Amino acid sequence: MKEINDISLGRMTNGAHFTFVTNILARAEADSAVMNKAAEEVAAFKAAVDKEDEVLKVSQKSLLTDEIIKADSERDSLYAGYKKAVEGFLAMPIAEMAQAAKILAQHIKDYRINVADQLDKETGMLVNFISDLENKYAQQVTTLALTPFVTKMKEANERVRTLTLQRTNEKMGVTVGALKTARAATDDAYRMLVKKVNAFALVFGDKDYAAFIDYVNIEVTHFKRQAIKQKSTAADTSSGSTTGGSTTGGSTTGGSTTGGSTTGGGSTTGGSTTGGSTTGSDGDDGTEG
Repeated sequence: MKEINDISLGRMTNGAHFTFVTNILARAEADSAVMNKAAEEVAAFKAAVDKEDEVLKVSQKSLLTDEIIKADSERDSLYAGYKKAVEGFLAMPIAEMAQAAKILAQHIKDYRINVADQLDKETGMLVNFISDLENKYAQQVTTLALTPFVTKMKEANERVRTLTLQRTNEKMGVTVGALKTARAATDDAYRMLVKKVNAFALVFGDKDYAAFIDYVNIEVTHFKRQAIKQKSTAADTSSGSTTGGSTTGGSTTGGSTTGGSTTGGGSTTGGSTTGGSTTGSDGDDGTEG
């Protein structure tokens, strides 16, 4: 009898987990036999997957991030423009202006602000830097008519501060462990669907469910190998089990014999073993993560 094999969903990364459940959901919705007999389970599975998708998106990126990047770029350009303006005034033939430029140039060197630094570090440095320009070096700034640079630079820096604070508050609004909770709900819904399909295949025969079972087992084998890095034998689409006897967590059940005795689920021909002993590589290792 065909049946859907187990897989340790808890061991997958968030991205791999979402891809797996999305693939299975799409296949279930497209299978008329599954939808006819397990419509309630498919609906519950879909609701859980949709919730996981929603939480996953929120955890990956805030909508404020693009605005922060834009404001950061603007303040970087203004800072660069301010530096060039000060450098240009150093060669002024007017002594008062050249002296003012010299003072401001030294101020720039003292702070050594790097626009490639971590976002919050740059923000803090610019707060103090701009405060100096508005107070301690206000006279020099006025002498060189650089007030518009200082004003716009402050506005851009304050915008970055405000947006990053909003983003932090936004993330605080997301329930701690929301993604873990959503994944757990999806896993429960998936298992209920699997149990329902396996039960119908057992009671009424697997003819109507063979295509769905085969598809899920191929996906299970793929994700065990690629996402979990768990050794797994190829999915047997003819019976839903591994060749030489079905395995569940390493235990062996059955196995055919031809002219010899069976040991460990392998079939024997003339006393030699074909199918070999099983090590439980196709079953879950008991870790749900």
